[in-house]
Amino acid sequence: MMDGPRPALLGRLWRLAGTSRLGRPAELDVEKVVRTAVDLADREGLPGATLPKVAKTLGFTPMSLYRYIGSKEELLVLMHDSALGLPPEISASDWREGLRQWAIAARALNRRRPWLTRIPITGPPSGPQEIAWMEAGLRALRDTRLDWSEKVASLTLLNGYVRYTTLLSQDLARSRGDSGNQADAEREYARNLAELVDPDRYPETARLLASGHFDAAADPTAADPVLDEHFRFGLDRILDGIGAAVAAPSRTTRR
Repeated sequence: MMDGPRPALLGRLWRLAGTSRLGRPAELDVEKVVRTAVDLADREGLPGATLPKVAKTLGFTPMSLYRYIGSKEELLVLMHDSALGLPPEISASDWREGLRQWAIAARALNRRRPWLTRIPITGPPSGPQEIAWMEAGLRALRDTRLDWSEKVASLTLLNGYVRYTTLLSQDLARSRGDSGNQADAEREYARNLAELVDPDRYPETARLLASGHFDAAADPTAADPVLDEHFRFGLDRILDGIGAAVAAPSRTTRR
């Protein structure tokens, strides 16, 4: 079971008064420290948002930041919540389309701020932005017969899928290099493997490589970078599974 944040960190997440560690000079506060760290991460990635770099950008010593941020780990938690922003306004008449919009918005956010998925998960949603996203997901499920445990599990499943597919896309892009092209990489992958895969030993893989699938999948005009074919397929299958739970007979409604 994941532990929740300590009371002091909760106070900083929700920007409660009196949560700085040793008093608060007027020229600096938690919000300014976190906003600067997020800006650095947007420009340089997560490695660029260290406490020393944040302090240098603000014109303070690193030690002075510990009045507001308890540790590097706390800074990451605060950055994550702040960078999420508010969830989308979901305009859907049914739970499925609502969750679909929720998941697509989360994926789009992770593409805009890829460093978000590199922050370790250390506990359940606790900050105001995290709670706002959870609220939006729960609202989409409000009229279903799922109980609270199933609603939370559905959001956890969707969020995990979005996170994993984002990380996978990032890792594949990194392996190609900054100037790499996904379409060319997929075609080369198929060509190279086709020469190595023995059809007698791997008959289905050989048929896949010969099918032209990777030429079609690599067409850069055929996929929305946020809602590409593979992501859409997986998302729809997860929603199918949640739908089976929603439609299951003889349920006890517990809301």
